[in-house]
Amino acid sequence: MKMTTEEAFVKTLQAHGIRNAFGIIGSAMMPISDIFPKAGITFWDCAHEMTAGMMADGYTRATGEMSMMIAQNGPGITNFVTSVKTAYWNHTPCLLVTPQAANKTIGQGGFQEMEQMNLFADCVAYQEEVRDPTRICEVLARVISKAHRLSGPAQINIPRDFWTQVVDIEIPAPINFEVSPGGTDSITAAAEMLSTAKFPVILNGAGVVLAEGGIEASRVLAEKLDAPVCVGYQHNDAFPGNHPLFAGPLGYNGSKAGMELISKADVVLALGTRLNPFSTLPGYGIDYWPTNAKIIQVDINPDRIGLTKKVTVGIVGDAAKVATGITAQLADTAGDAGRAERKNTIAQTKSAWAQELTSLDHEQDDPGTTWNERARAARPDWMSPRMAWRAIQAAMPEDAIISSDIGNNCAIGNAYPSFPTGRKYLAPGLFGPCGYGLPAIIGAKIGQRDVPVIGFAGDGAFGISVNELTAIGRREWPAITQIVFRNYQWGAEKRNSTLWFNDNFVGTELDTQVSYAGIANACGLKGVEARSMDELTEVLNQAIKDQMENNKTTLIEVILNQELGEPFRRDAMKKPVEVAGIDASDMAAE
Repeated sequence: MKMTTEEAFVKTLQAHGIRNAFGIIGSAMMPISDIFPKAGITFWDCAHEMTAGMMADGYTRATGEMSMMIAQNGPGITNFVTSVKTAYWNHTPCLLVTPQAANKTIGQGGFQEMEQMNLFADCVAYQEEVRDPTRICEVLARVISKAHRLSGPAQINIPRDFWTQVVDIEIPAPINFEVSPGGTDSITAAAEMLSTAKFPVILNGAGVVLAEGGIEASRVLAEKLDAPVCVGYQHNDAFPGNHPLFAGPLGYNGSKAGMELISKADVVLALGTRLNPFSTLPGYGIDYWPTNAKIIQVDINPDRIGLTKKVTVGIVGDAAKVATGITAQLADTAGDAGRAERKNTIAQTKSAWAQELTSLDHEQDDPGTTWNERARAARPDWMSPRMAWRAIQAAMPEDAIISSDIGNNCAIGNAYPSFPTGRKYLAPGLFGPCGYGLPAIIGAKIGQRDVPVIGFAGDGAFGISVNELTAIGRREWPAITQIVFRNYQWGAEKRNSTLWFNDNFVGTELDTQVSYAGIANACGLKGVEARSMDELTEVLNQAIKDQMENNKTTLIEVILNQELGEPFRRDAMKKPVEVAGIDASDMAAE
């Protein structure tokens, strides 16, 4: 069939159900963006490409439906690097479309030229460049399929002079594939190991959320064994939060109950997780990883199995199918050993942690440091971060989708939220970019219009994505609710300074004259401040009502004292030693 290359490209997008694109308009993509409206594809014209990519990530994570990132070749495309790498470590299957400088001038240092394949080589799960206009559909279909199969962003690079050419081409059908249920022998070995375990523990990761029926399959397995279920760092939605076997998240500022329970394990089923080292770092002074336990690791990517932890059985497969396969082969007596005592231990450990968590008001200082004590004394009537999180929990709808940014105040909240279902908790993941909270929740709301959404960010990280307030007030954009924790500092870095650099606060202080609520109001949105727990709960309740009933976006600026939680990288920091010494007088003269 004869058609233009841009028609062929868009028809292939339609065949794969890709209906949302995020980016900034540019001449290199206009041959296809021009026909997006006719095709039923919405182009969300954002304020910056980095945050546009994070919107695509949030959309796909909240819906399970692939979205697209696209912008002008060169500087527009380079702005996607951070968000694409974020999507990579979030296992988000997004389509990255990178129009390339024209073949006839590439290499001559032309306008907006960049070598875009090398740029993303370490950021995508798969990439391919179109070599001839007649292959545009073939390559696009393969790139989309690879994104799904590898559960990550995939890139198609297209020289811009390949558009507007008439070709004889067929639109390929989507390439579907069946995910692996795991090897027969490894499933049998895992079932035998769990059948005789005295204290089995399940650790659910992102793969459980991504797999169709993964959470339900893990629930059935957990109930058969009466095994507590922990979740990986930033994957609080990988098991129902109201289930009696849910033990909460491991890792930084996670659940002390989860840490104490997994430390007792003789067998751990790590289901759909790559066991990233950061996710299992000691917390609350507890080095909880059970070094003598037998470890069963399940991951769809064989390269991740055994990479960070010693594994007894490795299973390459889909988390849902593997969990179902293990359950089917469990012995009739599986879970019976110590069942009553284990159930009692789970209940008591969870109850004790819940009571402790609700009583926590303030952050502790390390011996020899006094920052948090000074912060409380400086603003005795101001909310602490934990007070704010409790006030937020009082107003958060059960079915809400939330996003978190990187940073100290967001991290303090890691132990608080839980969810009845998956695809509810969007966090920046292990790439750890600042600026994720706002754009991710915008993308989630675009995909889930009938669900309340709340974004979270610290004031440092929010400054990186604040420009999107200039985009989202337009009529076609859905309303969201955004919380900004305002303590006027880069908190994580400031905590490092208190611990290892003698309170030498280089680059940690933010402008106290800036009002994010004022910026929101100036952008035609609603900006409010909250200074007490009651006020925060009240304004959040109203903001959710305005979002759902009045299509009104609200930014809540939560004014906090300057208490600081645990440092992110206690494992990677140490106090520097002065040897030669540094003196300003050694600076060369002008």
